[in-house]
Amino acid sequence: MPYIKKVLFLVAAAIVMAAVVACDGGQPLVINTEPVGFHSGDECHVCGMLIAEWPGPKGESINTRNGSTHKFCSTADMFSWLLQPENSKASLKIYVHDMAKAHWRSPEDEYLIDATQAWYVLSSDLAGAMGPALVSYGDQATAQAVAEKFDGQVLRFEDITLETLREISRLEYEQALKRNEDIQQLHHGSR
Repeated sequence: MPYIKKVLFLVAAAIVMAAVVACDGGQPLVINTEPVGFHSGDECHVCGMLIAEWPGPKGESINTRNGSTHKFCSTADMFSWLLQPENSKASLKIYVHDMAKAHWRSPEDEYLIDATQAWYVLSSDLAGAMGPALVSYGDQATAQAVAEKFDGQVLRFEDITLETLREISRLEYEQALKRNEDIQQLHHGSR
């Protein structure tokens, strides 16, 4: 009797496997992990802003297991999503614009590069969609030159942490305070 159960189990397993192969046409599932373009109606996965309406480098992630794609209006938003515990362990291909080649106002999709290999410049003088930008570059020399010009610092992908994002928020807050002071002086000076 145990022999018959074993044979029935193997037959059932074979039928299930045949059904799975038949459902996908016998072809293995192929996931496109190449960068995808940004389009005028795309919204940032983190903040919901229309991505194309904002300057500076953008980011995207593609899940290598199921192909789901998330797009971000800024590299800062991309990192805020990536650094969440549930996302940091996912199997992803991540892309950012090489801003040495891309136009600042509207970066072209042809200049998307592997985010894990990019060099990032953090400077309060470089503003993107969400305030101070983490500006991505394909090579260290360009990133270093930009950092020197704009009093910034050069970071690697693995150097960017939640603390880095807190620093960006602090810089953005300081910029907002300065703008408010300027507005107040303008209004008080016109009385």
